[in-house]
This record gives sequence, C-alpha cells and structure tokens, in this order.
Amino acid sequence: MKLRGPQSLNQLILVGFGLVALPLLVAVVWALVNLDRLAEQSEQLVTSGITAAENNRQLVEQVASLERVSRQYQILGNRESLAILQQDLTSMEATLEEMTPLAEQADAMELVTSVGVNSKRIVNTLMQAENDADRAEVAIADFIYLRQRVTRLTTILSSFIENELSVLQASTRRAQKISAWQTAALIPGTIILVLFFTLLVARPIRQIDRAIAQLGQSGFSRPIDVKGPTDLERLGRQLEWLRIRLLELAQEKNRFLRHMSHELKTPLANIREGTELLLDGTVGELKKPQAEVTDILRQNGLKLQQLIENLLSFSAWQTKNEVLTLTDFPLRALVISVAKTHRLALKSADIQLKLDVEDMNVNADREKMRTVLDNLLSNAIKFTPQNGTITIAARSTPNSFVLEFADTGPGIPEHESPRIFEAFFQGGQRQGGHIAGTGIGLSVVLECIQAHDGSVELVHSDEYPGAHFRIHIPQKPVTVRPRIAASA
Repeated sequence: MKLRGPQSLNQLILVGFGLVALPLLVAVVWALVNLDRLAEQSEQLVTSGITAAENNRQLVEQVASLERVSRQYQILGNRESLAILQQDLTSMEATLEEMTPLAEQADAMELVTSVGVNSKRIVNTLMQAENDADRAEVAIADFIYLRQRVTRLTTILSSFIENELSVLQASTRRAQKISAWQTAALIPGTIILVLFFTLLVARPIRQIDRAIAQLGQSGFSRPIDVKGPTDLERLGRQLEWLRIRLLELAQEKNRFLRHMSHELKTPLANIREGTELLLDGTVGELKKPQAEVTDILRQNGLKLQQLIENLLSFSAWQTKNEVLTLTDFPLRALVISVAKTHRLALKSADIQLKLDVEDMNVNADREKMRTVLDNLLSNAIKFTPQNGTITIAARSTPNSFVLEFADTGPGIPEHESPRIFEAFFQGGQRQGGHIAGTGIGLSVVLECIQAHDGSVELVHSDEYPGAHFRIHIPQKPVTVRPRIAASA
C-alpha cells in the first residue's frame, strides 16, 4: 500500500516541523530524565555520606566514652559508672541501628553485629564482675579489638561512599558524552531535514514565481506546470488557466488588428488611386490650388498607409509569423531612400536633416531596417518644431553597427521613458502633423531590433536637447569588409 505524503502546504510545513522537532524533543526529554536521575542519586549519596560520617564519628566517640567509663569503674568501683555504661551502650546500639541500611549495601553487617555484640558483652561482664578484678581486666582488654572493628567498619563505609561517588561521576560523564553525541548527530540531521523540506516548499514556489514572471513578460506560449502540495498545484492550475485566457486575448487582439488593417487597406487603396489619377491629370488638368490639396491628400494617404502597415507589422511580430531575410546592403543608400519619402514633411516644417552615416555594407533584413528608419524618422518629424534639426548617424564597430536618431524637439519626460516602447502607449507631448499616431511605431522598432538580437536605448545627453535613440545591431566580423569603399 502506497503511503500518501502531505497533501497541502500547511500539512507539509507541519510534517517538516514535526520531523525536525521530534529528534530535538526526544533528546531534550532524555537529557531531562537523566539529569533528574543523576540529581536524585547525587542527593541520596550526599545524604548517605553525611549520615555515614556523622554515625562514624558518634560510634568512635561512643566506643571511647564506653572504654573511659569502664576504666573509671575498674578503679573507683562506684555504681554510678555502671549506669553511665548502660546509657552509653544504649546510644551505641541506636547508632549501629542507623548504620544498618548503609552497612547492608556495603556488605558490612557482620562487623556491625560484631561491634554490637562485643560492646554488650564487655558491659555485661563489667556489671557481673563487681568484685572480680581479673574478669574486669579481661573485659576492658577487649576494647582493643572493639576499636579495631569500629575502625574497620568506618573504613569500609567510607570506601563504599567513595565508590558510589565514583560511579555517579562516571554516570555523569557517560551522560555528557551521550548528550554530546546526540547533539553532534542532531545538528547535521536537523540541517539536512530543514534543507530537504525547504527544497520541497521552495521548488513549487519558484515554479509559481517563474510562471508569474513569464506571464508578466507576455510569455504565453509555455505551459505552466507546478508540482508540489495540492494547494500550490491548484494555484499552478489557476495560473495555467490565466495563461490560456491571456493567450486567447492576445490572439483575439492580433486577429482584430489584422482584420481591421486589412479592411482599412481596401478603401485606402481606392483613395490613393483616385488621388494619383487626379495628380496625373487623367481626369483633367488641375489648377495649382487643387493640385496642392490633392498632393496633401496623397501625402496623408501615404502616412495613413504607413500607420496601417505598422499595425500589420506589429500583429505579425506578436504572432511570430515573420522571419528575417538577411542580406548585405549599403546602409547609407537605405537611409537616403527613407529620407526622400519624408522630404515633403521635412520641407513643410522647415526641418533640417543632417546625415552622418558611414559608407558601409551591413548584414540585416533590409525591409525591417527600412521600417525602423521610417518609424524613427516619422516619429522625429512629429515632435521636432519648426526650423528644428534631425540628425541620423551610423558607424561601424568590430562586431556591430550603431545607428543613432536625435532631434531638437521637447524630448521624452523621464517618467515616460520606461514605457515608450510599449505598444499603443502615447506620451503627453503634443504631436505635429495632420494624423495622430497609433502609439505602436516605437514598439515595432523594438520588435525589429530584437529580431536582429540587437538593442535600442533612449540616450540622455547634452548634445541633443530632444529625443536621442541609439541602436546596436550585431554583425559577423566578415560582413564589414573593405568592399564598402568600392561601392562609394
């Protein structure tokens, strides 16, 4: 039968806490039990030692008192000495009675009994031999053996206490070693368990974090799969549902852009065809004012066509349906070609265009680079005031070429800088021209540059008061060749 693991994050945390805390709890309980046992043994040993020492002292004093009184009785023969002997004997018997438990543990009951019997025999002999000096002398002589037995008894009891103390000390040291080994084993074990359960919890959380970051970066193509406790897996399924829904919305948006752009191109083509017919004089000669109005219609038709193509291009990039067609071509010629398409707009606004482009061949998608140049130049014309200047510069580096656009317009506010490459974002600056932009020109530029594995950045410098864009397009070393000079 397969054991089921923790089914939720709370259960996993509880199980992890339990497995980490259980060995610590067992070690603490074991230490407390052993500490309590050692404390009790120590208390008993101290009590026994004090009692044994006191009893030994009393016994020695009682034997000495018994011998002293016996000798006094031998010399004086008074009846009061016999009463004192009887009292001393009773005290000695009481002391021996107190020493009995410890003597039993020390296997010294034979000596205790012998001391008691000999003391009683000496006293009885003295009490019975009132007028027999010889018997009294023999009885008093037995005090030598009695003192030897008492000394031996006290030695045995003291040695027993010392041995018990040594055993207690050994038990204490053994308990310390066991505690030390337990601690040494618990520390790495606890660390391993903590790391194990941290990984169990952190792995699905990292998966969720990556999934959220993926959604935040519009990465809807990769499925979200979170493995772990059921509640985190449920959260992963909710994120997967959100990913699918966002993907559907993005696809719907792109379909809308494609359909709308396609529908707009048909009537726009008719408008452009009509204006071309008027300008060609096919339907009759136009007067100068009429020709000027018709030319304005044609120019704005071209601008509107560019906006629609931007929408189509943006939609295509979002769906990843376009691929790069890399070719070698002269960059300066392309820049001049794009600039010519905007000459009327530049002339009408009295904007000076300065070109500082090296005569070099680059390897890139020509149409994508045309889109980049056209969008950046169109964007610069919108925001450059009358009699302003737009600068286009390009230079080669060992592994890339750098393209720069700068104007003398109002520039981009710092708080809008992080969002200027977002699709459909339009800043607060007033635009020029007759047709407002859609806010996707710079987004298309970014898509085209990223498709080349390049980068585009907004540069803040004192050289140009307005917007300043710098583009890096990586190049293979063989693509920048001396043949550029031959094409000049």
